Amino acid sequence: MATGGAELIALVAGIVALGIVSQVLGDRFRVPSIIFLLSVGLLLGPLSGFVLPERIVTVDTFGGALSAIVGLAVAIIVFEGAFHLRIEDLRQASSASFRLVTLGAAISLVGTATVVHYALATPWDIAFLIGALLVATGPTVISPILDVVPVRDRVGTALETEGIVNDVTAAVLAVVVFEVVVLGEGFGTVEIVAEFLTKIGVGLLVGTAVAGALWYLLRYVDLSPGNAPRNARLLVLAGALVAYGLANSWTSEAGIAAVATAGIIVGNLDIPYEAEITEFKGDVTLIVLSFVFIALAALLNFQDLPLDLGGLAVVVVVALVFRPLLVFLSTTGDRFTREERVFMSLVGPRGIIPASVATLFAVRLQAEGLDAAATTLVGTVFLVIFATVVFEGGLARYFAEYLDVIPMRALIVGGGKVGRDLSTRLEARGENVVIVEDDQSIVTTARNEGFTVHVGDGTNSDVLRSAGAENASTVVATTGDDDVNLLVAQLAATTFDTDRVISRVNRPENVDAFADLDVDTISSTEATSWAIDNRIERPALWNWMTELGRSGDVQEFEVTAKDVAGKTIADLSSAIPEGCLIALVCRNGENKVPDGDFELQQGDRITLVGLNESVQGALERFHPAD
Repeated sequence: MATGGAELIALVAGIVALGIVSQVLGDRFRVPSIIFLLSVGLLLGPLSGFVLPERIVTVDTFGGALSAIVGLAVAIIVFEGAFHLRIEDLRQASSASFRLVTLGAAISLVGTATVVHYALATPWDIAFLIGALLVATGPTVISPILDVVPVRDRVGTALETEGIVNDVTAAVLAVVVFEVVVLGEGFGTVEIVAEFLTKIGVGLLVGTAVAGALWYLLRYVDLSPGNAPRNARLLVLAGALVAYGLANSWTSEAGIAAVATAGIIVGNLDIPYEAEITEFKGDVTLIVLSFVFIALAALLNFQDLPLDLGGLAVVVVVALVFRPLLVFLSTTGDRFTREERVFMSLVGPRGIIPASVATLFAVRLQAEGLDAAATTLVGTVFLVIFATVVFEGGLARYFAEYLDVIPMRALIVGGGKVGRDLSTRLEARGENVVIVEDDQSIVTTARNEGFTVHVGDGTNSDVLRSAGAENASTVVATTGDDDVNLLVAQLAATTFDTDRVISRVNRPENVDAFADLDVDTISSTEATSWAIDNRIERPALWNWMTELGRSGDVQEFEVTAKDVAGKTIADLSSAIPEGCLIALVCRNGENKVPDGDFELQQGDRITLVGLNESVQGALERFHPAD
């Protein structure tokens, strides 16, 4: 027994360590870490036989606690997802996002259940349990994709909203179907509904009580001033576990509803130390995810996976038929382009919730003597996870580039203070910015500040090409070396035919050399004198301009909306958000300050001045192709 205990401790420690390494690799290569987690699990288990299912489960300490370990992991994961589910965000979500989590979820549930039933000859109750679990995409697999594929805000927001909401709803929905599976024989419809309502009621009651207790403790109890943030984090973690354990001890399967309820309520309350709690819970969730995913993948048997024509049919139909169907129906009538809708159709990987909850339910099904149902559940769910994560997560970048859904990017050559400050301002206005830098210390600084950095010499055309110069609308050279800036500007203007090339000029006598290349220049000397002059003569304007990207914004763009042509500024007043003004209109090279009777035309370049959100709203209205 001592040997078994030592072996188990070493195994758990190794799995946790490998899980953390997998998370780091996922961040480093900017792909969903679940790819590495599953790969490690398969390598440890089915491929090498190092971790054998029968060897693990016969260890009393682990085998007897397997259900509890997975259950507590599910509690933390569901609470984390629910904690980020903001009611206000849902109210402000687009109609497409709302349809994705309602109509889209319904199509996914019914469609998946149908194909599983017919392709795998699975009973309807098990088929619907699988369908309920595979509704979830989840932020833990969607967010890493969006980190590496900088799509437009409307696409990213819709996918993230779908992932967060469906993560929670799929877990609760699965509880409903699980009750039908377990209680189906010998219980009538009335008994099943009553049992389900009891479990959901217990979950709601316990979750609400725990959320209320956490709110009171966090706001009104002295948590020790020096250690208050730490104590707040630990209280919330304990609250999630208590909600799950208390509800399950009252009635089985009520724990998921309890943690979902507690997470939603606490996440939407005004609690202190929210940022610290969010960061801490994220770290705990990553560790839990790492352990659970590797352990579950290691415990798989390949023979449990439906690797036949039926299983292939399930994967293909779920990913390539029902996913596009629900996306296209949900986004009908919105401003998504056809290419964006195709991209969203190809990005619906399943992940954390389906795997962990499926394993939890499989253990319970085996305890009920339903071994065949447990095998079908785990095998089918993990097969879909493997396929969608590897192909959709791994190829998302290529899908985006082929469909041309990545917005035109801005390349900043030079990651020093000037380059980073400019990048901050551009990103605050929604630009897709990539910094090109070859100094490793500067690269490290820029990455630590959250910027996307391509390592290499910006004067090398291959480096610029790999950084995305062919898809760049703007290239800005910001280094302190005029020779480097001149060469970068020359490559951008001649080799890549970039629409706009701007360069910092450090020595005024070099301005003419840049002018010969038709490069827009910003002389450091003149820029400093302009800034000082504005500070002296126009202090209010200077103060406001330095806040661009934080509170106010100025945007100049071409009018592309067809329904705007021929309408006056007064006619369009309802389309211009409050807090935003059209300050200038440029037509045929002539600038005009428009009044209410001024008629806009397609091709006009207008300058908007106002609050950040207001300017962005007007930009989307007048320039929808951007």
